[in-house]
Amino acid sequence: MYTYDIDAAAMFDDRTDQFAKFGVPLEDIERVRSAVDDMWADAPGGWVYEWSRVARDYAERGDHRMASLVYGCAKFPCLTDATRVKALQHQLEQFQLAANGFPVHFERRIVAVGYRGGSVEVPVHLYSADGRYVDRAVLIASGGVDTWKMDIHPWWVAFTQGAGVTTLAFDHPGTGETDIPLDEHADEVIRGLIGYARTLGDGRVAHFGASFGGNFAAMSGLTGIVDAAIELGGPVVDAFAVENIAKLPYGMRDIVGNAMHWDHSPTLEELSAGLSRLNRRDLLARQGNSEMLVINGADDYFVPQSDTLVFQGRPDTEVHLIEGTGHVAMSKAPEVVPRVIAWLRAQMTTER
Repeated sequence: MYTYDIDAAAMFDDRTDQFAKFGVPLEDIERVRSAVDDMWADAPGGWVYEWSRVARDYAERGDHRMASLVYGCAKFPCLTDATRVKALQHQLEQFQLAANGFPVHFERRIVAVGYRGGSVEVPVHLYSADGRYVDRAVLIASGGVDTWKMDIHPWWVAFTQGAGVTTLAFDHPGTGETDIPLDEHADEVIRGLIGYARTLGDGRVAHFGASFGGNFAAMSGLTGIVDAAIELGGPVVDAFAVENIAKLPYGMRDIVGNAMHWDHSPTLEELSAGLSRLNRRDLLARQGNSEMLVINGADDYFVPQSDTLVFQGRPDTEVHLIEGTGHVAMSKAPEVVPRVIAWLRAQMTTER
């Protein structure tokens, strides 16, 4: 892991809407924005330092859910240093303290899955109506390289309540609590979690992935190893070309580099070569797939439109490139999330 040159103010330009959509009050975001002048310093003016001050205020007032959410901002965008690792630990502590107040049944488990001839432990969060997992289908769900399972908690609750599924939230390899590299072996972990989900629920499994998580949802849908897949803003083919990686703004090259466990900022060629091992071009050349829903914003500056449009014309596949919004259609989440829920409910709540 390594730090890299990035303008802290630019990170607020990029992520204010996302933080707000997941529940951080705009006044808190602006308060931190006015105080932060360095992304990496462990001192007043540092990103982690200033976000953690706000989070501690919430924790001391007993608002554990909000404390967890703000500690999630503190550890953003990747675990490059001890202060971010500590912020993630605080996020988990506050999240677990808040769990009794969640509107759904919640359980945390550590799941061992096969990995490179051995196994790896993956912490997962289970959301259900009542804890009777065998009564319903399971949705496995993850976010991207910098937005992880606890950060997206509101969506997991919405999917669980609205679609009639159990949601199994996890951090995909290279992110959060899943401390193995983002590389060609990552698919093993996804397959292992799908297998676990089949035994946990009624046998039916869906896969939701946002941002880089969408790459893995594309894999599971295109290979047919799940019953349904939702791919929201995932890079799958053209995003991994050198010319597109070169255009990535807001430090995304190095966020991905950290997820891949580089110890220095990789060259464009090194990063492209590594990511090419997760290119889904060969899977897209196949004819069959699970039921799939593919969505992204037309103005995404991380993922080219072609990585969404490449799914058009496939059987059992619904594709939406939404105008007037960007990566994962975040600014239109109030429209997109209900669309995802309705589609998922139609796929997964019918009688077998």
